Amino acid sequence: MTRVFVLVLDSLGVGALPDAGTFGDTGCHTLDHIVKAAGRPDIPRLEALGVGCIEGVSGIPAQPAPAGWFGRMAEQSPGKDTLTGHWEMMGCPLDSPFPVFPDGFPAEIIDELVSRAELPGVLCNRPASGTEVIELHGPEHVEGGKPIVYTSADSVLQIAAHEQHFGLERLYQVSRMAREIVRPHGVARVIARPFVGSPGGFERTYNRRDYSLEPPRETVLDRLVAAGIPVTGIGKIEDIFAGRGVTHSLHSEGNRDGMRLLIEASKQGEDGFYFLNLVDFDMLFGHRRDPIGYRRALEEFDRDLIEFDRTLRPGDLVLLTADHGNDPTHEAGTDHTREYVPVIAYGPGLERGVDLGTRSSFADLGATVEEAFGLHPVGGGRPFGIGPITNPAGQAPIL
Repeated sequence: MTRVFVLVLDSLGVGALPDAGTFGDTGCHTLDHIVKAAGRPDIPRLEALGVGCIEGVSGIPAQPAPAGWFGRMAEQSPGKDTLTGHWEMMGCPLDSPFPVFPDGFPAEIIDELVSRAELPGVLCNRPASGTEVIELHGPEHVEGGKPIVYTSADSVLQIAAHEQHFGLERLYQVSRMAREIVRPHGVARVIARPFVGSPGGFERTYNRRDYSLEPPRETVLDRLVAAGIPVTGIGKIEDIFAGRGVTHSLHSEGNRDGMRLLIEASKQGEDGFYFLNLVDFDMLFGHRRDPIGYRRALEEFDRDLIEFDRTLRPGDLVLLTADHGNDPTHEAGTDHTREYVPVIAYGPGLERGVDLGTRSSFADLGATVEEAFGLHPVGGGRPFGIGPITNPAGQAPIL
């Protein structure tokens, strides 16, 4: 009986990486700067597990006897985006960065999209904040039917359109076309960004969809599925891995809904790997530079984590981490920040208070997952040393 849960607190960085300056992120620290700007969050469960014991974290007090294994991981891949972080986490680090488009997309891409999708044109075509761009261009989009195309510091082509005036299914169709058009250009993701409302009150919805490149190599998810281990992706996990290595996918509408789905799945008791992305930390509070909202979201998560922990059974392993940073006090734009990410491991019967130190790659987490299921890690990561999970009878799983 083996279950492993990975919960990604999307963007909860814990301090600038040594090369952060080359990304324009000198001095960033998502967690500490939330505390400095918004006050110390009420997160008793995370504190008890040892988040304040992680090297470089000063805003949260260190517990003398933490309940979890704690540490931080450095990103080996040259990037700070969602795909790069998640892929490396699952044993597929990148050798070179995805291409970015600081001046917008070239005419050949836009012209082909307009022609193939039979559009009257597009609006914007430059780097922009997702909330600001719909306020600025939303009225013209609703009036004339041109979708809003924009990018960011990440390798992403985003298409925003009104769910009623443009049509949600039409937005998905146009985004899938864009995915095929930009594939030869190596763009990591095309994101459909639907919104609703009227001028002065436009709001993005949780009907977002990500259309990603496939990982260039086999991932931990692929190897788990090949070994007959069910993999459940919650949130945007299926999109991040282009559907590969995911046997069951649950779409979520934000952090609270994602935790609800995880709790329900855990109560059902099925063995396997559960992989959850909690997008609100990044989408609603990091990108929008809202440290107060971020602090409240951490408090909500902590309460949900306590409820989730009540569903755990002997032999379960829980891993908490992040995929990059997004310091809400960072002044250089509204994009991700190049940071270490936290890692906390715990579970019923697991040894307490182990310092994992600073890991050289996110891939160490994926290697730990593989080892927990009794597989031999082959993705280049170094397992934490937890070893194969034992079932309640005290026997290691045989796969």
